[in-house]
Amino acid sequence: MDEEWVLEVDQQNQPLGRVTRREMRLHNLCHRAVYIFVFNGDGQLYVQRRTLSKDLYPGYLDLAAGGVVGAGESYDEAAYRELEEELGIAGVTLTPRFHFFYQGERNRVWGKVYSCCWDSDLRLQAEEVAAVELMDPQSILTATHPGRYTPDSLVALKRMLHTDADQEVAVR
Repeated sequence: MDEEWVLEVDQQNQPLGRVTRREMRLHNLCHRAVYIFVFNGDGQLYVQRRTLSKDLYPGYLDLAAGGVVGAGESYDEAAYRELEEELGIAGVTLTPRFHFFYQGERNRVWGKVYSCCWDSDLRLQAEEVAAVELMDPQSILTATHPGRYTPDSLVALKRMLHTDADQEVAVR
């Protein structure tokens, strides 16, 4: 399989150069990623159970579809690509929300958050998505075990539900 290349960025989201995904994970290099919150018409959120083979947070519940932005790829291109790859969703309009910086023990990322509404069937990518369930977004925020969610997607969801769109925030 060909090596996957990503764009390394600094903490101001300025490009530093391309690195392999393996190097990015190994050295916890700052990079770009997309987060797409997919709601149904009743306002419930599609939540993915990550497969155990994922290189980051295997088996966790991921509140957003999405992933790493490839080198030479825009946030928007990555968002549409990831949404179709992971959930089989194509032809939907994505609403851009905001950019945010997240720094955790295992990842440092400049994310762009989107949302959309989807009420049709899903086609799950077996290599990345073990299952999907619909959940009430507010119940996620008040969960007694928030550690079962990917921490970066939880931060992004909290931000999206509590603030207006088109803002940037640094989260540490």
